[in-house]
Amino acid sequence: MSSSTLSLAPPELLAKYEPVIGLEVHVQLATRTKIFCGCPTSFGAPPNTNVCPTCLGLPGALPVLNRRAVEMAIQAALALNCQIRETSIFARKNYFYPDLPKGYQISQYDKPLAEHGYVDISVDGVKKRIGITRVHMEDDAGKSQHEGFRDSDRYTYVDLNRSGTPLIEIVSEPDIRSSEEAYAYLTELKQVLQFVEVSTCDMEKGHLRCDANVSVRLKGASRFGTKTEVKNLNSFRFLKQALDYEISRQVALIESGGRVVQETRLYNPDTGETVGMRSKEEAHDYRYFPEPDLVPLRVSEAWKERIRASMPELPSALRARFVEQYGLREYDAQVLTLTRPLAEFYEKTAKASKDPKAAANWVMGDLLGALKAEGKEITESPVSPEQMAELVNLIVSGEISGKLAKEIFPKMFSSGDSPRTIMEREGLKQISDTAALEKIVDEVIAANPKQVEQYRGGKTAVLGFLVGQVMKASRGQANPAAVNQLLKAKLS
Repeated sequence: MSSSTLSLAPPELLAKYEPVIGLEVHVQLATRTKIFCGCPTSFGAPPNTNVCPTCLGLPGALPVLNRRAVEMAIQAALALNCQIRETSIFARKNYFYPDLPKGYQISQYDKPLAEHGYVDISVDGVKKRIGITRVHMEDDAGKSQHEGFRDSDRYTYVDLNRSGTPLIEIVSEPDIRSSEEAYAYLTELKQVLQFVEVSTCDMEKGHLRCDANVSVRLKGASRFGTKTEVKNLNSFRFLKQALDYEISRQVALIESGGRVVQETRLYNPDTGETVGMRSKEEAHDYRYFPEPDLVPLRVSEAWKERIRASMPELPSALRARFVEQYGLREYDAQVLTLTRPLAEFYEKTAKASKDPKAAANWVMGDLLGALKAEGKEITESPVSPEQMAELVNLIVSGEISGKLAKEIFPKMFSSGDSPRTIMEREGLKQISDTAALEKIVDEVIAANPKQVEQYRGGKTAVLGFLVGQVMKASRGQANPAAVNQLLKAKLS
């Protein structure tokens, strides 16, 4: 039965089955040059300009391994809790495709760089560990670009600029049981790799690409079902949509008496469906054999530990420390560690402020909101961590109120001036002097006899109205606590 005539499974049928998902993630390393030659890896160059005899696969051209690519691959593997092999072997993975000029890809097969890692995720408050089978290095192929729809005007152009760029492939264990878990896993993976700065993980530029292996089985069954591979998922949203569709398609197929065929499928975001691309047999047909032009890669314990010592604190450890050290909620810690620059900005602010929790609220709320409105990143913030801390400290010391701070912050953002400079220049200091406040309070009491009578008659909620009138009369500069105290004293 073809997928075009197959209805998707309803929720009651889906509930009988358990999906089994494993992800293969290709990540482009952020080196300046390619993995086996000196050509640049810069994105957006004219087609076929960042090439040389080595990445063009010309006869006689020999690969030379990029040491920086190896170091970045080791960093990534350590960040993913993997065990680094002392000796790994590069191999030729043979297949023929227009954008693969050598006729083989240099990869790693039975002796990869790293194995046996894991990533911890949380979905709806439930924590889970997803195993990582291996992390191995390889070079990328070129890129085919297709034009036209009819046979008479259909053209394919090959751009080999990407050929030879350094990749790591991260293969998960089949531990993922839902599209939500897959989304969380990929999110954590991307965040970790960006934190250690081994890749930008920019999916629009192809720096992170994902393939998903999907099967279903009856709940409680121990044997895996027949899997399909959904290729080239280039956004988190498409990953989730493709998995949801493929899970439902397989359940409906089984329930209707059909069987799942092992094949490679593509996701069409326009229709929301996966479609068959090619059948895939059980046995690998890549004819792997050791790359004769590259010696085994040996990673000494000393080299590995030097790399480990140079790495930053990872997101999971940082989140836990922010909760412990600064008293943040887990959600706040998660937001503030979304990127390494954001985490560093917040930590500098927290260390300089007298109230780290208030500092977190200002960074997450006002600052990130203002940056988003202007289309800027945290690294482009016109407000420094020290200025953010100074604003928080002015509130804590009682020199300004929270309302005045809300008035001062936009001026800080637009001018780059410090909050104290703005406060003193524009006379925005909080009024706490009793004599000055008493005059305003007396005027408000005299101007609102009805509310005063209501308060004295037992309707104490009206006090909030009177406080508001004092704040309005003082242009928001009156100390709210002092105003409350004065009003209660005079009205009693």
